[in-house]
Amino acid sequence: MTLTVSADPPVERRSIVVPAVLTDIAYGLSLPLVLLLAWESASRFGWLPQQILPAPQVVWATLVELWNDGSLIDHTLRSLWRVAAGFSVGALAGLAIGAALGLLPRIRAFIWPVFTAIAQVNMLAWLPLLVLFIGIDEELKYVSIAWSTAIPVILATTRAITNVSPKLLELGRVLDFTPLQRFFTIVLPASLPLLFTGIREGLASAWQNLVIVELFASFEGLGYLMVWGRQLFQLEIVIAAMIIIAAIGLLLNASLEYLERFVQPWKPDAAHAR
Repeated sequence: MTLTVSADPPVERRSIVVPAVLTDIAYGLSLPLVLLLAWESASRFGWLPQQILPAPQVVWATLVELWNDGSLIDHTLRSLWRVAAGFSVGALAGLAIGAALGLLPRIRAFIWPVFTAIAQVNMLAWLPLLVLFIGIDEELKYVSIAWSTAIPVILATTRAITNVSPKLLELGRVLDFTPLQRFFTIVLPASLPLLFTGIREGLASAWQNLVIVELFASFEGLGYLMVWGRQLFQLEIVIAAMIIIAAIGLLLNASLEYLERFVQPWKPDAAHAR
């Protein structure tokens, strides 16, 4: 009688699958960590004087001190309020003007060459003229931020509407859609990707120009905090303000990206598309 010994079933080896989000986060943090390490090394080994590049510990201590005395919160809230007010006005005006230019070819042909020429001039070049007409008070900051926001929003909105496929518009005419139905059913959904691109560019431009205006004429805000640190020859204050500006800009851009995914649920996420 022969005994047959059955072999144990092979043990399945399960590979650990790392979510794509964690991979993206790891890649995104790698470069900042390398830069922080280089910054710490340059400070520790004296590659650059402390007067030019303060140590990360000094900048962190400055951030904590500014937070504890409330000045960092006050300056940040003031800058955020200016951006919120100027960006809201500029974005709404940019969407309205861009929609008019995109939907009305005759108006676009009349205004577009002059508007394109104006858009080529940087906001800094307009500041002396704006100061003459508006002054250097809060109105200057709101108008500058709204202006810098409206330019990219108008450009993106106009191009988004004019780039809608003629076949889709023809389909709307075949289905006997009214002009409003064509706009909300065909034109608006097809224009959303470029519209959000323009809004993101407008927000980035608003945040950048806010700092420029606060550097130019202000007694509060993150831009003024940078000027104050430079005047005191305390570059740790300047770098601390730069870090806050960069962090807020990153959060604002991420918020708009989340809003874009929420408004366009049919758009595939870039992380899952790979």
